[in-house]
Amino acid sequence: MSKEHISLIELGETIADNKFILGDRLVEIGISGPTLEGTLSSIAMAQQELGHSRLLYRWVSDLTGVKTEVKHQTGKAFQQNVEIENWVELIAGLYVTNVAADLVMRAMIEANNPNVNPPFTKMLKEQQEHLIYSQSWCEQLLLDKGSIPRRCQEAIAKTAQEAKEWLIKIENDMYLVTENIIPKDARLAEKYDAAIHEVSKDVAEQNVV
Repeated sequence: MSKEHISLIELGETIADNKFILGDRLVEIGISGPTLEGTLSSIAMAQQELGHSRLLYRWVSDLTGVKTEVKHQTGKAFQQNVEIENWVELIAGLYVTNVAADLVMRAMIEANNPNVNPPFTKMLKEQQEHLIYSQSWCEQLLLDKGSIPRRCQEAIAKTAQEAKEWLIKIENDMYLVTENIIPKDARLAEKYDAAIHEVSKDVAEQNVV
């Protein structure tokens, strides 16, 4: 496998690893969510995130030609997701990670490279539901009382930094761009900043009202 081809493998494994970890945390922490609805939604989303990770690992296996059963993440998940310990961090990680993953998936679908064939279209609808759910929860937490808004802001900021660095790496990867796997004008980091700031903007507007 060429060195250049490895960047595509790493892209797939990064999304898969994060979904694997989030699926795991949605069960571990989501089971004791602050509301019954939150708990039930977490369990349902856990199954979907784990399903997405299996699809992505299978796609990576097809790219490498090596069939393996993944029982642990490959080490590319965002560190903040690995360290999730509570509901606030879980919601922040779920939101931020899916914003980043969604941007990359949609950029690759737009590029429409026939040699890549990622399974993203199968995942986008469920992922959009996770985005809407986690964004709504982020807004609730940012409007909460006591230390919760600050903790939520900190959790979003920490994961957001890792995710943005990953997006910048992708849009500057010459192999991904020259092979038309990612469009050269994808502007992933720019779109990402706008999406993440939207949550704070919505909260600020609600506070004014």
